Amino acid sequence: MPFMFPYQRPRRLRKNPTIRRMVRETSLSPDDFIYPLFIKYGKNVRKEIKSMPGCYHESVDMAVRHAKEVYSLGIPAIILFGIPEHKNETGSGAFDPQGVVQKAIRAIKNKIPELYVITDVCMCEYTSHGHCGIVKDGDVLNDPTLELLAKEAVSHAKAGADMVAPSDMMDNRVEAIRIALDGEGFPEVPVMSYAAKYASAFYGPFREAAESTPQFGDRRTYQMDPANRREALKEVALDIDEGADIVMVKPAMTYLDIISDVKESFDVPVAAYNVSGEYSCIKAAAKLGWIEEERAMMELLTSIKRAGADLILTYFAKDAAKLLNR
Repeated sequence: MPFMFPYQRPRRLRKNPTIRRMVRETSLSPDDFIYPLFIKYGKNVRKEIKSMPGCYHESVDMAVRHAKEVYSLGIPAIILFGIPEHKNETGSGAFDPQGVVQKAIRAIKNKIPELYVITDVCMCEYTSHGHCGIVKDGDVLNDPTLELLAKEAVSHAKAGADMVAPSDMMDNRVEAIRIALDGEGFPEVPVMSYAAKYASAFYGPFREAAESTPQFGDRRTYQMDPANRREALKEVALDIDEGADIVMVKPAMTYLDIISDVKESFDVPVAAYNVSGEYSCIKAAAKLGWIEEERAMMELLTSIKRAGADLILTYFAKDAAKLLNR
């Protein structure tokens, strides 16, 4: 008697690239990506960040050129991080109308008005101590910091930013920013909140890129404990109640469960940040010949989208877009 095979054979739908593409459940597009840029003072500055191959510190003029390239690949948005010429205890460069980010916003919107410009709103790049707010006796003070974050967000909006993205993890900062934006005549500027931002070991290369390493202690008193899952939903709910239009989970790769939980629990767009350490791990392993960079990159980005992210902030955006555009 011949062996009776089951009627269901999943391999039938894996036979060739065409059928695999036809039944694929999750698809990536350049529209999913937001590309980070690091802006410094000067002219004709374009210096590769050692721990993040393919990423650069750039002066405003070079960032405009880079932004044009990003837009030409079909990537709809960038997010700007600024490195000021001088830092101080209060991070006043963050809300200087002639600050490096404010200048970059104006220059980029002038040359590529269709490109959507998002700005990181935080104090760590601008403070001499490297923390995300006002420090007193070794503690980061929550409420006094809110006023500075609100001023920074308004200064970005005045320069022409399309969206602001607070990343500091101070309590109630979304509400403070929303009230400030509305009060200054910018009710149409959305807020993308870093709502569930964990105290992660994967931020190391970014701290070199943004020159924002804390000069003492760490950020565990305001960023989330990596062991906590339910707390992320609480943080997201609070930010939505305060007026966040988009909520973000950071990092992405090691927090796919959190992305999925947030997507299932809330009816707002969900962003995820494929952070510097995740990027650098793949770059380093590929350089050593241990993995195939393109396959690993696309597998990682697909996993983030599959988990529920509508938007992905990633340093891989350009490379991924080039593959997707083939």
